[in-house]
Amino acid sequence: MEIDVDAKQMAQKIADAINNAEYGAIIDQSEEPVRDAHAVFRQATYQKALSLLEKKQQAFSPSADPPRDEMAQQG
Repeated sequence: MEIDVDAKQMAQKIADAINNAEYGAIIDQSEEPVRDAHAVFRQATYQKALSLLEKKQQAFSPSADPPRDEMAQQG
C-alpha cells in the first residue's frame, strides 16, 4: 500500500534528523525536519483519502441505468 511506503520514508527522515543532531541539541536541531516530515506524510495521506473517496463516489451513481434484466424483474 502506498501509505506504508510514505510512513517508512517519514520514519527514516525522523531518524535521520535525530541522528544528525548534535548531542545536547537534539530537540532544537531535529524539531523542524521532523515537523516537515510529518507535514509531507499528512498531505500524502489526505490526498490518498480524497482519491479513494472520489473513486467510491464515481462507482456509485444513482442516476445510472440499471441493467435491463433488473428492469424486467421490477416491471
